[in-house]
Amino acid sequence: MEQEIVLNAHNKQEDPRMHSAEHLLNGTMVKMIGCKRSRNTHIERKKSKCDYPLSEPLTQEQLQDIEETINNIIAQDLQVSYEFIPASEAEKLYDLDKLPENASEMLRIVHIGDYDACPCVGAHVESTKEIGVFRISSTRYQDGMQ
Repeated sequence: MEQEIVLNAHNKQEDPRMHSAEHLLNGTMVKMIGCKRSRNTHIERKKSKCDYPLSEPLTQEQLQDIEETINNIIAQDLQVSYEFIPASEAEKLYDLDKLPENASEMLRIVHIGDYDACPCVGAHVESTKEIGVFRISSTRYQDGMQ
């Protein structure tokens, strides 16, 4: 007998391409810059905003490296897949700080190839090529956030 998986309702309707790009940006920021995943995000179809806790502003070279890395990942046409695991198991593997207090006991982990994985209930593309070109159009550094 299969167990029914119950997840929290998602209160946003992000564009799957932009939301998947946010996952790639988060994974890249963690890997390249060594910061945590974004704390505040505003995901829209044409332009999105992500805030990262940084001790200093990113250089133009870092921004170019991030853009290039993400576009290389997109070009690899990585598949997006999902797995469901209990929160007690997920807390050993993932940062659960962004989960709501009333998060369900079963969490959906979104995998983008072997590049990134995190808990998420949002909509995503099936493969990274659907995202298109990633571009950082502007940055602002303020009080430890960029």
